[in-house]
Amino acid sequence: MSKRTAMQLKSTSDDTKVVRKSALRRVADFVRRQDGVAAIEFAMVGPPFIALLLAIFETGIAFFAQQVLQTAALQASRAIMTGQVQTTGVTAQQFQQSVCDSAGTLFDCTKVMVNVQTQPSFGAALPSPISNGKAVTTTNFNPGVGGDIVIVQIYYEWTVWTGPLNFTLANLSDGNDLLVATTAFRNEHYH
Repeated sequence: MSKRTAMQLKSTSDDTKVVRKSALRRVADFVRRQDGVAAIEFAMVGPPFIALLLAIFETGIAFFAQQVLQTAALQASRAIMTGQVQTTGVTAQQFQQSVCDSAGTLFDCTKVMVNVQTQPSFGAALPSPISNGKAVTTTNFNPGVGGDIVIVQIYYEWTVWTGPLNFTLANLSDGNDLLVATTAFRNEHYH
């Protein structure tokens, strides 16, 4: 074997040792590294945290919409209680529009349902807005006369999204939430 060939073999052997040593060193360095711990922890904690934030946000929006609808029902019902609706001949559609005007732009007015009817007493059972998992679509409009007990119910089918972890606010079979605003009062004795 020539001197040159022996040097080449020794060089190749040394290179192999260096490659093996550096591969082992890289594996050991990788095992000791702590840089990716934060990313792994976020990957484990992040999705449930984001799901919880989305659920809180959707619940807050639904409660806000419910409160806006209740306030609109109270404001519009005042016209029934004082006899303005009865004496001016306001129709169900006009009353629905007054509810929409009070609610602002949060609701699609074509989806607002108005149920106005008299009751024999304040303790009488209220009509259910849900039947067989669906929103009731037949409503009444009877504002009564002076001294009558009147129940005003405003229904709105609110779209909800089923979030991560199967969180949902839906109370209807189609996956939506029926918002119901109710007010009960005795009509004033108007002239």
